[in-house]
Amino acid sequence: MKQKKPRIGITLDAVDPAHEKEGNWYSKMPWYALRGRYVQSVHEAGGIPLAVPYCTDCVEDYAESLDGLVVTGGGFDIDPSLYGCTDRHPTVKVKHNRTEFEMALTKKVLDLDKPVLGICGGMQLLNVLYGGSLFQHIPDEVPSALNHIQEQDRHLHQHSVFIESGTLLESLVKQQKILANSVHHQAVKDVAPGFKINAKAPDHLIEGIESTDYSFCLGVQWHPEFHVSEADQKIMESFVRACHA
Repeated sequence: MKQKKPRIGITLDAVDPAHEKEGNWYSKMPWYALRGRYVQSVHEAGGIPLAVPYCTDCVEDYAESLDGLVVTGGGFDIDPSLYGCTDRHPTVKVKHNRTEFEMALTKKVLDLDKPVLGICGGMQLLNVLYGGSLFQHIPDEVPSALNHIQEQDRHLHQHSVFIESGTLLESLVKQQKILANSVHHQAVKDVAPGFKINAKAPDHLIEGIESTDYSFCLGVQWHPEFHVSEADQKIMESFVRACHA
């Protein structure tokens, strides 16, 4: 019997033209958005990509019907109050509905011990969800840091990433140094309890985390869906294989 392909949920961004300047070219009414590479990379890795709209009362149904979840990034930030900050950097842009939904869905999926892959802002959400914190704006809080917002094509690399020995991530990519793209102005500061660092940039900023409590819960700060290196493809394929279990 042919093995069924795993159903992989992919979280969406959302734009409300009434409150945001960008995106008005598509519709004057609120709309969802999802970059094509997220969908393509899951499909290429052998999964069935499924976009997941923000229906909070459907979280339990979503979690039970999906075999795994990709928590995506986007042009927004997690509210600093969620990790104990009373101030907010001027660059911080929040989307409360998205964060609330993603946190609820991610927790429910992990409660069922189904695989979760957090990409860029998705990794940051994992960290905050379980009690970690973030640098709100790298250039101001870590002046010695590299430029983590590349201007060249996302299919090209921006800097190296060093993989920690003995981690799930190392077991997937079979390397201790890879090349990665980089499109983020925030980063993990304090790692959440139950998680450990699995990757760092040359400037020592955290580039990856993984759970020590769940079978497959991985966060990477870069965007492996663009397949900058063979390691990125291995991450996506390993995640989809884990969703078969």
